[in-house]
Amino acid sequence: MSRHLCFIGFVQFAILAIVLAANTVSSDDTTPIPEAASGIAGWFSANVKPLADRKGTLDPALEAAEANPKTIKVRLDGSGEFKTIADAVKSIPSGNTQRVIVDIGPGTYNEKITIERDKPFVTFLGPSNMATIAFGGTAHEYGTVYSATLQVESEYFIAANLIIQNTAPRPDGKTPGAQALAVRTGGSKAAFYKVKMLGFQDTLCDDKGFHFFKDCYIEGTVDFIFGSGKSIYLNTEINVLTDAEPTVITAQARQGSEDTGFSFVHCSIGGTGTGAHLGRAWMEAPRVVFAYTAMTGVVNPEGWSSNNHPEREAKVVFGEYKNTGPGAAPDGRVKYSKQLTDAEIAPFLSLGFIEGSKWLLPPP
Repeated sequence: MSRHLCFIGFVQFAILAIVLAANTVSSDDTTPIPEAASGIAGWFSANVKPLADRKGTLDPALEAAEANPKTIKVRLDGSGEFKTIADAVKSIPSGNTQRVIVDIGPGTYNEKITIERDKPFVTFLGPSNMATIAFGGTAHEYGTVYSATLQVESEYFIAANLIIQNTAPRPDGKTPGAQALAVRTGGSKAAFYKVKMLGFQDTLCDDKGFHFFKDCYIEGTVDFIFGSGKSIYLNTEINVLTDAEPTVITAQARQGSEDTGFSFVHCSIGGTGTGAHLGRAWMEAPRVVFAYTAMTGVVNPEGWSSNNHPEREAKVVFGEYKNTGPGAAPDGRVKYSKQLTDAEIAPFLSLGFIEGSKWLLPPP
């Protein structure tokens, strides 16, 4: 065969490979969340379909785990298999390969719970009127990231219909180690649906990996959404509480060019606090964007903080896009934040930001 024919064959093969690759890109990884809030439900149902419609497209281990789910019941009155959530988690074998739905009955569970790294595919499902998990651990006693009421270290975790609270006292600015987490999610590919996270400083440690939060409520004072996760927050209410210290919503922990960041879409920011910064440069190069978000006057007109590190101003990615309300006015924003263009916001508005087509499933 001549070199010319070989070259033609190579070109034809390359074109075919490009076409096939393009055809395998899932629409749910590229379809943007619509600008109108009324379109969220339709977008979600079209792009986060149930397992029956997704076979052959999800992570193989996830598909295998979802094929034969198991449910275990937790009831405070003893009518379930377990009376505590911690005991239910202990019953899940190490190296678990099966979706285990921990069906949690109503009431308040005063427990500190850890789901170990070798126990993936766990779902915490509360009742429609929600159940509460509460504990008062602090950084002084456990260390900051280990103070969480719920600590998830495994992959493919799902939570729905829960209130998760750290009941430790509000930090007074004087007592060391007073910060206290409600939730730490340190495993990738985790989804939270209709979950309330209550605390003061460091309420949610969005620690590592891909995460998705929808219809949630997150409350706190200082750095109450922090960590190195790469996450989408959709239709989530952010409530800033009054505090003696300057209030800050996010402290995203990107330090260089690593691919992490927080994307808040169709959220709302309110509360009793005043002068809250949307984020601060806790680490050198945080990446946080807010799009289509309603901001009350609780937000500081400056919007963002370099955390008294002016050298970080050139490295931060603090972006806003089509936000509304008195707290969203762009005129007073710091010079190192940016009102994003359509092209710049696009990567933050689709499930491709968290590779959602491979793992994200609807709530149980």
